[in-house]
This record gives sequence, structure tokens and C-alpha cells, in this order.
Amino acid sequence: MRAYGTVLFDLDGTLIDSIRLILDSFHHTLAAFGMPPREEAELLRGIGTPLAKIMSTWAPDAATTEAMLAIYRAHNLEHHDRMIRAFPGIPEALDAFRAQGIRLGVVTSKSRRFAEMGLRATGLDAAFPVMICGDEVTHPKPHREPVDKALALLGVTPDDALFVGDSLHDLHAGRAAAVDTGAALWGPFTREDLVSGAPTHWLTTPDALRKVVQGERLSRTPGSE
Repeated sequence: MRAYGTVLFDLDGTLIDSIRLILDSFHHTLAAFGMPPREEAELLRGIGTPLAKIMSTWAPDAATTEAMLAIYRAHNLEHHDRMIRAFPGIPEALDAFRAQGIRLGVVTSKSRRFAEMGLRATGLDAAFPVMICGDEVTHPKPHREPVDKALALLGVTPDDALFVGDSLHDLHAGRAAAVDTGAALWGPFTREDLVSGAPTHWLTTPDALRKVVQGERLSRTPGSE
């Protein structure tokens, strides 16, 4: 018997491996504006935060923020399709969920344009009838608003849903929306990075996620999946 009828996913670092592309785009943008380079650990901590918010903390004014966004997006677009892929095991897990009638959605801080591009490039777009993007909400993750909107569009209640993500933004948003959460440890962050998010499930692989959702492994002891 399946444990969840609905699974929501973060995008970058959870469904698709785009981290190198994101980091390279940050480095390129900082260099283009003559700004000091930043450690990749710092840049990683920003993943899941809307891009405009990140750029605004570096730029001296709104006009520079917009110019930095344009440079970042141009670099990202130029290298996008050759630098991203679905994480191994994700397509198979999604196929299994769809075969069982499990409802699927994406909750991302990315803009819809780039989120749709990523799903198409990795062949995952057909799996998701619902996607909530960062440019479609007033309060993006870690606020609960995008999770609430996804649940409403899917017509489900929080007690039937699991939100899977690789960052604290995802875990906090899920907890705030009263859904169970799964920490995707195949992304860029470790257990140590995510422990303060108190996920319902620690998930080492997409296959472990599949087993949890399908009720094969429902232990909620940290580290058991």
C-alpha cells in the first residue's frame, strides 16, 4: 500500500543536476562586473533563493541587479542543454509513480521560462501537470506559499503529500505547509547541511524515495532510507 498519493519536487539539485551550470553562471556574472569571486560553498547556500534576490545583495542598485540578471541568464542559456541532466534514477522513479496514479508537481524558485527549459531538456516535462515557479508567487521558498499553491492545483491535502528537496529552503517550506518532507541526499548538500531542516525522511537515492512513497520502506528514523 502506497504511503503518499502526491509527491512534490524541487527542481535544481533534486530532479535535475544543474549545479555546475548554476555555479559557472554565477562566476561568469561576477567576473563580468568586476566583482570579487565568491567561494562555491557560499554560492551553493544561495541555491533555492530567487535569483533576483541573490543578485540584489551583490549589486549597488536596481539597474545593476537587472544587468547582472541578464548576463547570468545569457550565460546559463548558452550552456544550458549540454550541462544539465536528470539525476540517475529519477526518470525511473517518476515512471513508477505515474504508473500508480501518484500525483506529481514541481515547486521551484526558478523562473517558469528556465524551469520549463530544464524539464524539456531532460525529458521530464511530461511527468508534471503542475509546476509553481518563483516568479509566480509573492513569497517564494522557504515560505509555504508555493507548496500551498501546488497542493491546491492538484486538489490534495497536506496529509497526503511528500515534498522532496535538496536544500533547507525546501525542507522549511514543506514543514511550514504541514507536508512530510524528504531530504534528497543525491544533491549538493550533506546530512550535516540539512539536519536543521528536520526532514521526515532522509533519502539517499531516487530508488529509496520510490520505496518510501510506495510504502515499502516507511521508517522515519534518520538515516534509514
